[in-house]
This record gives sequence, structure tokens and C-alpha cells, in this order.
Amino acid sequence: MPDHAPQPVDRQLPTDEGRDLISLVRDIAQREIAPRAAEEEDAGRFPREVFTLLSETGLLGLPYDSEYGGGDQPYEVYLQVLEELAAARLTVGLGVSVHTLACHALADFGTKEQKVEHLPAMLGGGLLGAYCLSEPASGSDAASLRTKAVREDDGSWSLTGTKAWITHGGVADFCTVLARSGGEGPRGITAFLVPGDAEGLSAAAPEKKMGMKGSPTAQVHFDGVRVPDGRRLGEEGQGFAIALSALDSGRLGIAACAIGLAQAALDEAVAYATGRSQFGRPISDFQGLRFMLADMATQIEAGRALYLAAARLRDAGRRFSRQAAMAKLLCTDTAMKVTTDAVQVLGGYGYTADFPVERYMREAKVLQIVEGTNQIQRMVIARHLVGPESR
Repeated sequence: MPDHAPQPVDRQLPTDEGRDLISLVRDIAQREIAPRAAEEEDAGRFPREVFTLLSETGLLGLPYDSEYGGGDQPYEVYLQVLEELAAARLTVGLGVSVHTLACHALADFGTKEQKVEHLPAMLGGGLLGAYCLSEPASGSDAASLRTKAVREDDGSWSLTGTKAWITHGGVADFCTVLARSGGEGPRGITAFLVPGDAEGLSAAAPEKKMGMKGSPTAQVHFDGVRVPDGRRLGEEGQGFAIALSALDSGRLGIAACAIGLAQAALDEAVAYATGRSQFGRPISDFQGLRFMLADMATQIEAGRALYLAAARLRDAGRRFSRQAAMAKLLCTDTAMKVTTDAVQVLGGYGYTADFPVERYMREAKVLQIVEGTNQIQRMVIARHLVGPESR
């Protein structure tokens, strides 16, 4: 019987440096991430030491400017790094995507002085970020957030309110926070960079989730947290525009993670199908199962092509919001379908924790929700096609 060990994805990368990066990531994934993933997810253990290693090797700042400690990598390369990490363990891939999202406001809208002061530690100094936009009553309708930012007499700001569904809540070293500094609606929101150990900042107990148990997701409370005006990012009232700018890129990160997870599920299904015999022959001989595997592989390739096409638009400085929404929608729906089919391929074994596909299926579900639900993605795409909804 031929060797059916999973083969690395045959990637098209624009530079030799990009190819070297993928080789480095695959080595780290095989040595440091994948072997402990199942055990640590089952125990709900957050792999902080992995993120420290990724920071030390320059993998937490890939799409940002090398002047401030970043990697100067195009999104076309960065997203494929995310895919490799997510295939080894979604907690790590998605965690890197969230950290990149948390750095976006400073990297793209901060002043030169702010970047010099804060970005090097954020990109390569071992720090880990959180992105604080959603609230208990403000998820998809982010413009209705209620966390208050009040200007004090000394020019600093006082932040009060609660953020919800925050990845790295309780473990992050810094938070990019969106708060209401003015009137109602999107124009009354301002962005701030808040240290994770700021007085008055606390986190609730992590949510008990069906998947990604190793990634802490928690409410973050701001009880009069004082923030110097030098940590305000962008202009007053610009926060919502900053948030939307970050989310377009963040959706591509989720798309790449989804394809990584789906690829891991396909690899597991192929390995099982070629090694399991029924009725005197491998189950991979049966046409119904072969067609299922073929569909899974085709959906993954289509999703990968779509997120990379959107990334290349971004790298070229062109608009990519519609394509980012499409990629997030297609790739995360693909992850859900492929992981569910992988469980079916393994039959009863797929429903047990002895094989990773049941975990992949549980993890895939959240990808259809984070960074804007897939219903929101459809709204975004439709607006690009036919304009905003009538009121």
C-alpha cells in the first residue's frame, strides 16, 4: 500500500523569503504545536509559550513595517503562514490573527512617535494583544457600543464599560479598545491602546465553549481605566472607521485559518480512508467515499484561491472589502462542511475523541461567527452589488 501520510500543501509563494518562512512555520508546527494540540485543547490550556516562540522568531509581526520590528511580508505570504499554524492548532492560528488585528490600529493610524514607542514590543517583544470591539449588547451592530471614554481635566481619558467575546481576554498584554467618546452612532467612537495591566482593567472567567477550549475568550471590564491622550489612536471620532479597516484584513485571517482547519480534516480523512478496510478492501475504493473526498479537496482549493485573490488585491493597494467578505463566508462555510464530512468518513470513530476530526468540527463552528457572522458577510457582499438596504 502506498504511503498516505499527509503531503504539505504545494504553495505558490512570491519570493524565496516567503518559501523559507513557510518551511520555518511547518517545522515549528510539527515540533512545538501539533503534538500537544489534542491534549492541551482537552485540558483547556493556553499555549503562551508557543506565542512567545512565534514572537521571538518574528512570526507575530509579519505584515508590518520592519522599521518597527515587523516582517515586511505581503498578505499573500502572511495568510499562508496563518493557514499552516491553524492546520496544526486553530487556537494558535486564530490567536496570531487576533494579535495582528490588535496591532492594526497603531500600525496604520498611529503617529510616528506612538509607533516608535509601542510597536516594536508588540510585534517582536513577546507581547500578545486583544481586540476589544464587541460588547454584551453590541455584536454585529458594533456601532451601537456603549463603553464610555470620558476626557478628564488633565487631558487623559477614563474608560468605563464591558467588552465581550474577547479572544485573549485575561491574558493579553495590551488591548486595542473602541469606546464612545462622543454622540450616538459610528462617528462618536474613538480607538485607544490600553496596557493589559492597567488599573481598573479586569477579565471575567473564560467562557465555556464547545471548541477552541485552549483559547481564552472572556468579558473584559473597564472600571474607570485611565488612558493618557498619547495612547489615543487616530483622531477623536475616527475609531469606527479604524475598526472597519481592521476587520477587512481580519476577515482574511479567519478565512486562512478556516482553510487550514479544513485541510487538517481532509488529511485525517484521507489517511483513515486509505488505511481502513471493509468487505475485504480499503474503504477508499468505494465510489461514494471517493467522491466525498474529492468534493472536500475541491472546496478547500476554491477557498484558498479566493482568500489569496483578496490578499493580492490588498497587497496591490486596491479595494478588497467585498472579496474579504466573500473569502470569510466561503472559507468558513467550507471548514464547517469539510470537518462534518470528515467525521462521516471516519464513521463511529469520527465521533470519538480518539481522532481529532470531532474537535475540528466543533472548532469550525465558531469561524462562521467571529469577525462578523456569515449573515453579516452576505449583507456586506450584497451592499457592494446592489447598494444599501432601503429604510
